[in-house]
Amino acid sequence: MNGLLNGKRLVVTGAARGLGFHFAKACAEQGAEVVMCDILQGELAESAHRLREQGYRIESQFIDLADAHSITEAFRAIGEQGKIDGLVNNAAMATGVGGKDMIDYDPSLWDRVMSVNVKGTWLVTRAAVPLLREGAGIVNVASDTALWGAPRLMAYVASKGAVIAMTRSMARELGEKRIRINAIAPGLTRVEATEYVPAERHQLYENGRALSGAQQPEDVTGSVVWLLSDLSRFITGQLIPVNGGFVFN
Repeated sequence: MNGLLNGKRLVVTGAARGLGFHFAKACAEQGAEVVMCDILQGELAESAHRLREQGYRIESQFIDLADAHSITEAFRAIGEQGKIDGLVNNAAMATGVGGKDMIDYDPSLWDRVMSVNVKGTWLVTRAAVPLLREGAGIVNVASDTALWGAPRLMAYVASKGAVIAMTRSMARELGEKRIRINAIAPGLTRVEATEYVPAERHQLYENGRALSGAQQPEDVTGSVVWLLSDLSRFITGQLIPVNGGFVFN
């Protein structure tokens, strides 16, 4: 197979379904061996099996971003099979975190979102760094909600803003190791995880984009493949909105 990611071994978190599954598939299509990680063990096993049946090189690994020990153990197991060339920090808590304004928001829910989306992203990156080869790439999946300030979604918006800020700080530190790290900010995408989003929010996005219409997973995956490939070898610390022009950066 001839592709942009030939010979690379990559890790994708939150890969059992939604955008994470499509990131894993797109990377595999471009020749990578992909380690799919998720907390949803049954769905992870099914999704990994599906891609293996299509002839792709796929591993799977349980991980819980709210549990530091789980993250350490996951990367210990991944490291037993060899070094890695890239990481996609896609896993996040998104379902059921919106709908109330900032005054009524539950502080315990805020803490859970921050624990997974912010602390979890940091801990996964920290665990991955010793396994990353020189020239490796990391992609943090943020959200364009942090760019336009989506209302009634405070913890999620704040967490994705933090991911963007962390990306820039990490780029300064990881550059010394010749490791690149960038972030993408997808718009609202038609996947399983967004089925709960009210129809009016979908309509807001679809009508407000410069490239009007629904955003599909395939509209996002190319940016991740490119950022993990050698074509972007001198790009780090950057944020790329992938949202059809709903917001500009």
